[in-house]
Amino acid sequence: MPSTWLITGATSGFGRLVTERALATGAHVIAVGRRRDRLAELVQLAPAGEITTLELDLTAPDAQAVLEGTVRAAGRLDVLINNAGYGLFGSVEQIDADEARAIFETNVLANLTVLRATLPALRASQGRVLQTSSLIGQFAWPSSGLYAASKGAVELISEALAHELAPTGVKVTIIEPGTFATEFAANLKVILPNDAYAPTVGKFLNDFSQLPPEAFGDPNAVADAIMTVAALREPPLRLAVGADAVENIRASLRSRLEELDRWETLSLAPAQQTV
Repeated sequence: MPSTWLITGATSGFGRLVTERALATGAHVIAVGRRRDRLAELVQLAPAGEITTLELDLTAPDAQAVLEGTVRAAGRLDVLINNAGYGLFGSVEQIDADEARAIFETNVLANLTVLRATLPALRASQGRVLQTSSLIGQFAWPSSGLYAASKGAVELISEALAHELAPTGVKVTIIEPGTFATEFAANLKVILPNDAYAPTVGKFLNDFSQLPPEAFGDPNAVADAIMTVAALREPPLRLAVGADAVENIRASLRSRLEELDRWETLSLAPAQQTV
């Protein structure tokens, strides 16, 4: 029996590339996205009967029920690619409450909606969960605070989930891509900094905008990595993809360890009593 995959954010970027690859293996794909025209394109590409398209806003109140019904109709689910999300860059202070709420609703709460809708079927098949994070799910740059926080939330939710699901046979992997040439940059929201943040947020955004095309990796590398991990009997919990992801995550981890060591004496000192 062919495997069944559910892929969110299937109409562009990594989601689109993985959808195409999964279809090429003979899998039945439930492709979830908000763009009807892009979903129609996938139908044209797919062999007859091997794709189910679902036009859905994952933040909608009925999203979980719609997903549950779709998975039930498919009869099984073997692989979840929980990939939908968008970027938001700007100083922490200047991102207002509505923008902050929106990024967490899409990148975190909708991610949880998808998990709740699919995990019963994935437990039944001892399937795979792949959660799309980012290299800045492990640390933050100037301007990335809210976006990095949303991806950091996905990272810790996924780590807990991996522990919780271990006895069931379901495997969880967090994909941490670096900088790749997808539609991400075209779709992200940027809040331009005021004078107070020009030396930090402004400089970072300007430097990033000046990166040459060769600084952006081929997104096919991420799609290939996802396909490989999905097939592994014992996949990693985290997989950084791209040289910049490996380099920056390693540097962040080393910095945190060095700081932990530097302040260990204070950390372990008895609490000072106050009079």
